[in-house]
Amino acid sequence: MELSAFVPWLILGALVLLAVVIYNKLVRLRNAMSNAFAQIDVQLKRRYDLIPNLVETARKYLQHERETLEAVIKARSQAQAAAGAARGDLMAVGNIAALGAAEAVLGGALGRLMAVVEAYPELKADQNMREFAEELTSTENRIGFSRQAFNDAVLDYNNAAQQFPANVVAKLFTFKEAAMLESTEHPAERQAPRVTF
Repeated sequence: MELSAFVPWLILGALVLLAVVIYNKLVRLRNAMSNAFAQIDVQLKRRYDLIPNLVETARKYLQHERETLEAVIKARSQAQAAAGAARGDLMAVGNIAALGAAEAVLGGALGRLMAVVEAYPELKADQNMREFAEELTSTENRIGFSRQAFNDAVLDYNNAAQQFPANVVAKLFTFKEAAMLESTEHPAERQAPRVTF
């Protein structure tokens, strides 16, 4: 046999090897993205566990603020459900968007609760309330860092899946585009507050 008879087989073998390498890279990046979301999930669970303690501590002092407390509990339940859906199918863009929206509602409800706490000096001075508020602030910071790590992993995955020749393999094996977890703040809320004297 001549060497020219082996050339098509060598080209086919090289293409198959390239496809396998690309497929494995996409799987590795998808798994890294799942791991990054798991870190967010840990912090969200931590926050969800803190909220009932915070509300229960505040309830003793806030007899007239029942609506605020109920809004926090309701928002927590919705955020937990959205986190569960996202955990179940991370590649569903709607799940990530729903989680972001639910977290925005929860953040707003917690913000209103903390504003109410400021109006009650005896609650603000309560040792348990201070500890829960400090723990919640620490958890919020961890969530922010975890969200950034997740979004970085999503960016790496999406870039790899959309570049040629990986996009051919991604389409062939149905690697979907992943959604980033947007900030839970609205653009208007990110503006620095005005201070006037």
